Amino acid sequence: MLKQVVGKVLSNWLVANGGEKAIRPFLYVPTSSLHQGQVLNAPRSFFGVEDFLDDDNSRPYTYKKEKKSKNTTKHISFKQRTVAYMEPFTLDVFISKRFVSASLTHRVTSKQVAVAGTNSKDIKAVLRSRSDIPACLAIGRILAERAREADVYTASYTPRERDKFEGKIRAVVQSLIDNGIDVKIYLD
Repeated sequence: MLKQVVGKVLSNWLVANGGEKAIRPFLYVPTSSLHQGQVLNAPRSFFGVEDFLDDDNSRPYTYKKEKKSKNTTKHISFKQRTVAYMEPFTLDVFISKRFVSASLTHRVTSKQVAVAGTNSKDIKAVLRSRSDIPACLAIGRILAERAREADVYTASYTPRERDKFEGKIRAVVQSLIDNGIDVKIYLD
């Protein structure tokens, strides 16, 4: 690309010698190399990047190429296909500086079966603080009651990447377990 740009600029620019067009400057560096047993003399670009492009000619050779799989339809294991039906309910816990929220969601239909949070009016009036450990225990107890009303007795919980399974999150999950909901916890 640089060779083409320089070629266009230099073809239009001529050095004048006493009013006559005498010398035409150019960049041409002949190189010889062995390629498949043949000696090639070819002009090289200024940086030489064109010689090292990948198959798609989209990126220089310095970038990491991703591996192309032989099987375009990725194999999904039996467990990956059936886990949503074997353990259909997931627990989601969200804790901020101001409130605590937890919900049980059906994986297949993505519908929330039971929800409890310290922002709701009935819970907000009873609690002294909306984000401490006793609030987390209360949210777990209320969520367990609502889940039993919806005939949900088991759930699975996988913490988010940024969450550690300790403190307030552990209090919510432990409160659910203590109030009769069997929670299967997946750590990493």
